Amino acid sequence: MGENLPSVPGGAQLQRDTLCRAVRTLRVKMVLLGSSGVGKSSLALRFSKDEFRSASPTVGCAYLTQVVHLSNVTLRFEIWDTAGQEKYHSVTPLYYRGAHAALLIYDISKRETFIRVQVWLKELEKQYTAGSVVIWLVGNKGDLAQDREVSVQEGQSLANDRGLFFTETSALSGDQVSELLMAVAHRVYERNGAQQGGLSEWQETPLVDLHRRHKFSPVSCCKVGP
Repeated sequence: MGENLPSVPGGAQLQRDTLCRAVRTLRVKMVLLGSSGVGKSSLALRFSKDEFRSASPTVGCAYLTQVVHLSNVTLRFEIWDTAGQEKYHSVTPLYYRGAHAALLIYDISKRETFIRVQVWLKELEKQYTAGSVVIWLVGNKGDLAQDREVSVQEGQSLANDRGLFFTETSALSGDQVSELLMAVAHRVYERNGAQQGGLSEWQETPLVDLHRRHKFSPVSCCKVGP
């Protein structure tokens, strides 16, 4: 199914300061799947820090976070960026187990990645019952439109046929990236937020200041020598 992404003026609704958030914060696990080189790591970095850097192939899995404010709740996204190389394929299910959202990412300028993303979809369908996970088909590298090998219509058609949401993005320019994350947040909360056990509450672990002086002097329990 297609998706009209909500506008995010200047990324205003993406809160990068975790000290300022709504009282209720829920955890959302989102996994990024797709072939090596489609831009998963670059998208994850855009989601988390609104930055772009050329990235080396991910080894195993990388982990980033981002906080999204909705009208009455805050969602803390735990973003799992999986390796796309074939040699890591067998362990990838360990990373997307328990995910609330999955982004199936391909490179619009490389048809083989579009074909490959359909294999990832089959793998996901083995792990989850229909409708339990928000699955989004993402055609990345929209900045390479002049080299396009996969049309918008093809991406939309696959999404319609398989009951997925669909968006094209550019991690390089940032086009539609914040809007995509906001749209995923709304869909995940609609599907899981009100359900008992759907989304667990996130509690910040207080930091311990190891440099703070104790009011008592340390006492040694051991003595060397006679």
